[in-house]
Amino acid sequence: MNILVVGSIALDSVETPWGTAKDSPGGSALYFSSAASYFAPVNIVGVVGTDFDFKGIDFLRQRTVNFEGIDQQEGLTFRWGGRYHRDLNQRDTLFTHLNVFENFNPRIPESYRSSDFVFLANIDPDLQMQVLRQIARPKLVILDTMNFWITGKRNSLDEVIRQTDILILNDEEARLLTDTNNLISAGRIILERGPKYLIIKKGEHGAVLMHENSYFSAPAYPLEKVVDPTGAGDTFAGGFVGYIARTGKIDEPTMRKAIIYGSTIASFNVEDFSFRRLISLKGEELEGRVQDFSRIITY
Repeated sequence: MNILVVGSIALDSVETPWGTAKDSPGGSALYFSSAASYFAPVNIVGVVGTDFDFKGIDFLRQRTVNFEGIDQQEGLTFRWGGRYHRDLNQRDTLFTHLNVFENFNPRIPESYRSSDFVFLANIDPDLQMQVLRQIARPKLVILDTMNFWITGKRNSLDEVIRQTDILILNDEEARLLTDTNNLISAGRIILERGPKYLIIKKGEHGAVLMHENSYFSAPAYPLEKVVDPTGAGDTFAGGFVGYIARTGKIDEPTMRKAIIYGSTIASFNVEDFSFRRLISLKGEELEGRVQDFSRIITY
């Protein structure tokens, strides 16, 4: 089973109370791939400029991440800068330079078009729909989005949602999408619009999985120190989709366990800047924390 991810590739400059990192590899596609590649081969589609140093992501090649779909164009790579407050839920965007990403036109290589699982990262819903038109029907389509698209391209987003098996949102986005404050009610409304499953991320408070008349909630793994929360959501998605791809099972019990794996690998990611912690993460460390997590939530 392999995975296709289409999203941003960036160079991030981040400030947190624990330090700074300048021009570190980032973006939704790379964070997702860093997590998903622990479990299954990944085909990545994105765009970078001539300034992008592929040595910074060489570790992904060793984990069977296929770079054929990365388009390197003349110009500069997408850059983002942010400063986190002591309360890491609060963040100021210092700059956003789209550069070559501004004209991103995802072309799916022929070798990618039969990918089993497709993750449409947080990009323009028109581009997400363009991706779906280029691929054979996969086993599972997973969609991420954000407030900007909910308010700015609602019709296009609704069309993509109807083609989606699993929609991933945070709690604020779920409320905005449905104009409903109660998350349970919001979830029911969203499920009526097309997706078979819905995941609502609640940051440090964990995640919720909804499907028809079932509901599953898991906390976040408890950490004493979070260094850099950038990319935590995409890392969670990578762990979630990666685990499902590894098992090959698409059912609710598998998805419940995939939530735990996604939350666990995201807990490692936030322990350092960029995805440095995931580069050094060993399989036994991951499995050990999953077991510890299971003990925490068992009664």
